[in-house]
Order: sequence, then structure tokens, then C-alpha cells
Amino acid sequence: MKESVQYLTRRAVLRNGSLLLLGAAATNPCAAEDQKPTVRVGLVTDLHHADKPALGSRHYRDTLGKLAEAAKHFATAKPDFVVELGDFIDAAVSVELEQDYLRQVCQVFDTIPFPKHFVLGNHCVDTLTKAEFLAGVAAKDSFYSFDAGPIHFVILDACFRADGTPYGRRNAAWDDANIPAHELDWLRADLKASDKPVIVFAHQRLDDGGKHAVKNAADVRKIFESSGRVRAVFQGHSHQNAHQEIGGTHYATLVAMVEGAGPDHNGYSTLDIMPDETIRLSGFRTQASYDWL
Repeated sequence: MKESVQYLTRRAVLRNGSLLLLGAAATNPCAAEDQKPTVRVGLVTDLHHADKPALGSRHYRDTLGKLAEAAKHFATAKPDFVVELGDFIDAAVSVELEQDYLRQVCQVFDTIPFPKHFVLGNHCVDTLTKAEFLAGVAAKDSFYSFDAGPIHFVILDACFRADGTPYGRRNAAWDDANIPAHELDWLRADLKASDKPVIVFAHQRLDDGGKHAVKNAADVRKIFESSGRVRAVFQGHSHQNAHQEIGGTHYATLVAMVEGAGPDHNGYSTLDIMPDETIRLSGFRTQASYDWL
């Protein structure tokens, strides 16, 4: 198993394409290796599990083996919890078959012996309703927040049409993602109620204006920027590594597990929040790694 080696030393920070070396780590870059994270999170996204032939670069039947590798890694890494960032399953031709796909992938995912959180992806609620998917993964809500250690974590749901109708039963296009007014109101109140640094998990992109973006992403970013405490957003949907910083918040798009044949084309990661508030994403296989102060 190879780990991507694109991340920098503990206090090495990228700003506008320039590398800045800060503080003691500039002279002692090994100092961070002695520190343990205050919170560790396992991350996977866009598994698109389905028992059907490959289509283009998407190798649906390889997902279970790739997920088993990630599960083995997490068993050693011992994250505080694991987050699945959406498109856990691919769309099926019937509700019964879709629920079978969900049972199959849950059997592997459930071998990870840590708490799990699910972000809704458009494929999760293409054939199924939100209630059906959430019941299948033993989850209650599609958007919510929780604290772990010194960090406040937020799960968002952008699987709504522009008129506020929730996705389900093939009623929406994959490129028409929106966060409705009632969820925006909840997000404002939630961020106001906490004084901790914030990490956000989403499926559709909140940093982009293309087809993979949440249509009202600018409104969401304004809420983030007004709070002044959202350190990073982790998202999927567009299947490729991407990163940019907007308004003081890092937006990292993670690679899709479904892309490519065989274990070499797997992608998953661990997210560490360090005692000095460095955010470290350690990527494995095709997933990029980052180190942000």
C-alpha cells in the first residue's frame, strides 16, 4: 500500500502557491511526529457500489475489495470515527436491487469498529428515498452536527432541488444540488452556538461554480465566513483530487473509490487535527495529502 507523499512537514504551509516554513518545525520538522492528533477521522467517498459491469473508468464491482483495504487500514489507524462522503451506492433499476446493493456494501463497511457518519450523495437517493437510505445505514438525520474533542463537526445535505424538494425516486438531476433555506437557517444557528473550530463534510462541492457544485454554494460560504471558525470542508462528487482556499477556509475534494480497476486505483484517507491546530490529511493510493496550519 503506498501513501501519497504530497503533504508537507508540520508547520509548512502553502499560501498562494508559495511555501512558508513557520516556527520551530522549520528547524526541526520531525517534532510533529512525536505528537498524537487530538482527533482522527477516517474518510472515504464515492464508492458507487453496484453489482454491474464497469462503465468507463468506474469499476463498480471493485469497490468491496477497495473498501476492505480501507477498513483494514482504519483498524490499525484507529480513528475516532469514519465519514462516508456520499454516493455510497450506485443507482439500481429497482428499489429492491438498490437495497441489496446497500446491504452488500454495509456488510464490509460494518467491519470498521468505529462510529460512522454518512453524507447523502445524489446516487444514494436516486432510486431510494432519503428515509430508506438512512434506515439502511442506521442513521437518523441527513444534516446535523456533533463535537469530538476540541472540534465541532458539521454534516451537510445538498440533495435538494432548487424548489426545496428532496431528492428521491429519480426526481432530480445530479447537477442540480441545493441547500434549502431551512438548512441554511439551521447552519447559521449551529455555527453561532459553538465556539469551537469547525470542520464540514459535504458531498457536492462548495468551492466550485461548475456542474458538480452546490448551486447556492456562495450563500453557504458566506455563512462559513461570517462565523470565522470553519477551518476546512471535505467533499466528493467530482471524483478527482482538488484543493483551494476561499475566505480562510480550505476546501478539499477527495478522489472517488470507484474510479479505476484494482487496488492501485483505490483512494481513502485519514484526517488528523493536531494539538497545534494543524490539519493533516494523509491520503492513500490515489488520494492526495495536505498539511494546513
